[in-house]
Amino acid sequence: MIDTALTIRPARETDLFEIVEMLADDPLGATREDLRDPLPEAYHAAFSAIESDPNQLLVVAERKGAVVGTLQLSFLPGLARQGAWRGQVEAVRISRDHRGGKLGEAMFAWAINECRARGCSLVQLTTDKARPDAHRFYDRLGFEPTHVGYKLKL
Repeated sequence: MIDTALTIRPARETDLFEIVEMLADDPLGATREDLRDPLPEAYHAAFSAIESDPNQLLVVAERKGAVVGTLQLSFLPGLARQGAWRGQVEAVRISRDHRGGKLGEAMFAWAINECRARGCSLVQLTTDKARPDAHRFYDRLGFEPTHVGYKLKL
């Protein structure tokens, strides 16, 4: 059963350290994130860019006043699929002490509903090949691995 006490709300800059902490709390994120306190300015600049863009939505999941999850939704217009909008889900994380309690399912249900409300005809995501647990989770939610993704580090 999904916890009804869960609140999903737009992230605030005061949530930034907790968000980066969740991003850093796995083997991949630990090599990519910089969890100094105070956080490097690049995180604040990225937060400002996300917050000011109407096609970006960074949210946190909150339970009993504590931030327990986060994700970012990007709304992408495109000409393909007859001018379809896509919802791109990124940076999904649940805090270590709250994993396994259906929070991810609740966050994805919210994200999918948000994409529908914004007129998206497709919800998509990428996931690292090194995350087999995440792959099983996305399969269980009905996502299909239909494409191969490529990245070029700059």
